[in-house]
Amino acid sequence: MKYSKIIIRLIIATITLVVLIDFSMSYKARHYVFDDLETIQNNKVGLVLGAGKYTSHGNINLYYKYRLEAAIRLYKAGKIEFILVSGDNGRKDYDEPSDFKNDLIKRGIPARKIVLDYAGFRTLDSVVRAKEIFGLSEFTIISQKFHNERALFLAKSHNIKAIAFNAKDIRGRFGLKTNLREYLARTKAAVDILFHVKPKFLGKKIEIS
Repeated sequence: MKYSKIIIRLIIATITLVVLIDFSMSYKARHYVFDDLETIQNNKVGLVLGAGKYTSHGNINLYYKYRLEAAIRLYKAGKIEFILVSGDNGRKDYDEPSDFKNDLIKRGIPARKIVLDYAGFRTLDSVVRAKEIFGLSEFTIISQKFHNERALFLAKSHNIKAIAFNAKDIRGRFGLKTNLREYLARTKAAVDILFHVKPKFLGKKIEIS
């Protein structure tokens, strides 16, 4: 009985901590996330956080589709000059950045305005590499709101002056599963900052111009 009470208290404490981290990230990001093109400020670069183009069932991943559309809207509205796509290219048959680039070009974005980061394996990597590799001290993050809030937390923790533009979110069962996983992702992000976790790869600096 004694050990059962201890376990229950630990579970309650853990859940409370996770909820507090989630609330804190959303609250602190509230002045830096935008849905409206009219109110968001201009930045030289928009950082698109990667996503696979297709789901496991072979359908277009709507997270990918909506991030692509959000980046195009920002660029065509003159809110960004360059699009930095950061994603996973860990296998020969999986290349998030190139998929984005090809589709951006098809939608009228000049190739010279698109820069690729093939080592954006995690949100932490994408955000920190934008600063350390591409020399950006400020930029506009492009993803869904829940993801933007976490990315902003990581950016602020690395002294990056970032804002974020919200791509359309996904509702229904698939969206619910993603949002539930976000609780764990935010807790992991907080732990990464606490223990000064670095990106998997850094490398030579690349100028965006």
